Amino acid sequence: MRFLVSAALMASPAAAAELRMISPGIVYNAALNELVDDYNKKSGNTVIIVRGTMDKIIGQAKSDTPPADVVGLPPDLMNTLYLDGGIVGASYTPLGRGELGLAVKKGAAKPDISTVAKLAQAMNGRTVMVNDPKGGTMQGVMIDGILKRPEFAGAHVTPSSRGEGAAALARGEGDMAVQLVQEIMNKPEIEVVAPLPLELGGHIDAV
Repeated sequence: MRFLVSAALMASPAAAAELRMISPGIVYNAALNELVDDYNKKSGNTVIIVRGTMDKIIGQAKSDTPPADVVGLPPDLMNTLYLDGGIVGASYTPLGRGELGLAVKKGAAKPDISTVAKLAQAMNGRTVMVNDPKGGTMQGVMIDGILKRPEFAGAHVTPSSRGEGAAALARGEGDMAVQLVQEIMNKPEIEVVAPLPLELGGHIDAV
């Protein structure tokens, strides 16, 4: 993801300029801030990152004046934005994929979750912190759908009352959390066990 985001930024004008990027959490939390800082130093340009929820980003991309220079979204939403004339077709570039993973507190045992059955066994009887699906975020809804499968009936799935599930685990709540891997790795109090098994389809692409 670093290379492709960098390529998008390096395509900016050679003269020093102020560029605005609209980014959802899936892109921002994948070390985007560090990448932009490095780009600013090397190019002399100034990239301003505007964070937002995916639904609001679509509206911003179509209505902001002047428009954003770079936009990051999952493919289905980017397709909608393209059809609505919100982006230039030739600039549509894949950025990467964010995988959902299981997190535990730092130093805790890391169970084998290589299959759905083993993941369900690891979660059985444990309090698993998640994003509240009522918030309507793509990640929250996806996690909710996965953990409503009958295999995970033994897990005590608990929506965070304040922020994301991984942040709740980092505050000491619960035993585990399901979150995008990049949003686990930026919290020193918790660790990634592994991405969820591929057959669960727990990922979000960004372009």
